[in-house]
Amino acid sequence: QLLLDEMARAYAAGDAEACAKMFAPNAQLHSPFGPPAVGRAEIKSLHQDWTAEPSAKAFTLLDQGSSDNIAWCLCRFSEGDGNETGTSLIVLEKDEGGSWLIRSCCLHGDPEIV
Repeated sequence: QLLLDEMARAYAAGDAEACAKMFAPNAQLHSPFGPPAVGRAEIKSLHQDWTAEPSAKAFTLLDQGSSDNIAWCLCRFSEGDGNETGTSLIVLEKDEGGSWLIRSCCLHGDPEIV
C-alpha cells in the first residue's frame, strides 16, 4: 500500500517525474487510457498527460504476494470524481538498493454503465 500511496501523492502533485521514478528503467505499462509505454521515458511521457491536472487519484490494495526479489499486487484505482475506475495488476522487482520498483503494470478500466 505504501507504493500505491506514494503514486497517489505524485498524481495529487501533478508530478509525472515522480510517477516514472517508481518504475524500473525497463518497465512496461499497458493501459486502455493510452498507448503502451516501455521504459521510464515513455512512462513519464504518458504520466505527463495523466498528471497534467492534479487529481485525487486513489489506490486500494486488494491482494499481494512476493517471493525473494519479485512481488505482485492487485489494486483498485479511482479518480476523485469517480469517472475513471478500474483495477491494476502490478509486478514489482527489488533494485540493487533493496527498494521495490514497478516492473510491469497492466491497467483495466471498468466498463461504462449506461
